[in-house]
Amino acid sequence: MQLTEAFYRRKVSQIQARLEQERLDGVLLLDVHNVIYASGFFHIPSERPLGLYIPKNGAPALFVPLLELENAAATWIGDIRTYFEYPGEEHPVVWMVRETGAALLGVDTLTVDVMRKLDDRVVVNDFVEQMRWVKEPEEIALVEKAATYADYCLEYVRDHAAAIIRDGGTELDILKACIGATAEKMRAEVGEIFKLGGGGVVGTVHSGARAALPHGSPIKRQPQRGEPLIAGIGATVGGYHAESGATFCIGTPNDDQMHCLHAAQACNDAGINALRAGSTCASVNVAALEVLREAGLGDAIRHRIGHGMGLQGHEAPWLAPGDDTILMPNMVFSNEPGIYRPGVDGYRTINTMIVTEGEARVPSRFLSENPPEKRVLEL
Repeated sequence: MQLTEAFYRRKVSQIQARLEQERLDGVLLLDVHNVIYASGFFHIPSERPLGLYIPKNGAPALFVPLLELENAAATWIGDIRTYFEYPGEEHPVVWMVRETGAALLGVDTLTVDVMRKLDDRVVVNDFVEQMRWVKEPEEIALVEKAATYADYCLEYVRDHAAAIIRDGGTELDILKACIGATAEKMRAEVGEIFKLGGGGVVGTVHSGARAALPHGSPIKRQPQRGEPLIAGIGATVGGYHAESGATFCIGTPNDDQMHCLHAAQACNDAGINALRAGSTCASVNVAALEVLREAGLGDAIRHRIGHGMGLQGHEAPWLAPGDDTILMPNMVFSNEPGIYRPGVDGYRTINTMIVTEGEARVPSRFLSENPPEKRVLEL
């Protein structure tokens, strides 16, 4: 599953319309994800800069190091220009700016050393990144498909983790098994695509007191009866990302564990209910996390409720304090209630949410189909 040439041509046209509003003669995109967004040129980034120039009128040009010539020529873009090598006697970005010939040029990102080499005809402008916040239907379809694979990975944990633990398996063994099964399913259904972010699945599994680490990494540790086990999964289809995550209990959970699991579920539901077009990102964060505070778990909160997703696993805007971005339909976010008690345990769930004109849509189905009582791994 990939976006088509027609999609990227439409993006270029939309960017050109914005150039009129921004009063720019053109824009030079240097950020790798902005380049992908407007051209579909998936590539392996390196220290060698690569840029996409979109003029106010006319066809775009792709600026690449010579070693990328054949890869760039395989795209739909007809104007490919190359430089030999980095850093070069003339910095490649300075060369790109000169090649555009624009009297007033927008650039999406610049390093300090390059800025010092340019004059005031070049201005930093991030409007293309902001365009990425609101997804087209084709992009939403890829996010929704990715969510099904993240869910599948959790289903594998639900169905097989207990047996792996009984056989002496570790967190790493569980992760390897669920990621492998999901990758095999993805290969069969959407094919193997060796492109930056084209397709794939990643994740983490951590348990016991280590579940109190918001970004815990799996180790060679066998989860034990009575412990929580967190599985967080990210899947990418056609370059677009979605996430699903759940906390399982190994053996019958006690009252305190069930309290935490139900509090996380209520926090998740509050986040979904607050995700409405016209609201602010920050207000969603407040509404969701207040549920954890009301459950007596305020001291266990260690992060915001969510982040934007799309071509990047983490991208703006943020469901967090200080982000007053107004929500618009077809924005995509994670919903990540987290309860962390250092030295004791942790509980975390993840859903993918899509803003609509009305009630938020949740393409991640695992949590709604598997409430806390169904997330028990019986040894």
